[in-house]
Amino acid sequence: MTEMDAMDATTATTASAAYLEHGTAAERWERAGLFFDAKEYATAARVLAALAGEAPEQLAPRLLLARAYYHSAQLARAEHELRAILERWPVEDYAQLMLGRTLQRQGRAAEAAPYLRIAAAMAGEFPED
Repeated sequence: MTEMDAMDATTATTASAAYLEHGTAAERWERAGLFFDAKEYATAARVLAALAGEAPEQLAPRLLLARAYYHSAQLARAEHELRAILERWPVEDYAQLMLGRTLQRQGRAAEAAPYLRIAAAMAGEFPED
């Protein structure tokens, strides 16, 4: 790679970051949703991480961030975000389910089981005896 190619790559990366960070929170939320819907989960996560950091008291960006991490196979990040969500909102049944699935995907089925049971119970799904 020549020095000019390296400069072009740096400029492109800077321009990309500027685009992702540009605009109001509402515009960035919309942009993140578009990336998520287009299955560009890693890019959506980059936008959502900044939004979640700016407004940690808002559940929606944090939950979508966890989903973006999960779908882009950033499972440790998904787990971290989901645990933070459940610490603040312990009755968030979808976060319980997602944490269980994230742990399963990491090969930690025994650790996942309680979260999956809680999610099922919160959804009204009880095992038949």
